[in-house]
Amino acid sequence: MPEYPLAEKMPEFVEALKGITLDAVLEGHLSMQDLRVTAQALELQAQVADAARRPQLAENLRRAAELVNVPEERILEIYNALRPGRATQAALLELADQLERQYQARRCAALIREAAS
Repeated sequence: MPEYPLAEKMPEFVEALKGITLDAVLEGHLSMQDLRVTAQALELQAQVADAARRPQLAENLRRAAELVNVPEERILEIYNALRPGRATQAALLELADQLERQYQARRCAALIREAAS
């Protein structure tokens, strides 16, 4: 993919870089929200992975893109539920349904359903 690395070759597609300057950093005008990755940037990275014939990495990046709007606390709850013996099959299936319903996280929901089975 000739556009790689995206931040250098296509900075207009990497929204996290907009407005980030050394002066803004030194003056304390940035928050963690300013530095978060976007779903669009993760999708572009997934396309790079696809082009490099790395389908598992591409799928992981697409699942990550689904999670950018999920609150961090919820992500930690999901992580803990997926640990062995922490949640019942029914609880995991409900969690998958919630992710799909509330956040349109279809890929993540499918992964949780797979774990539940």
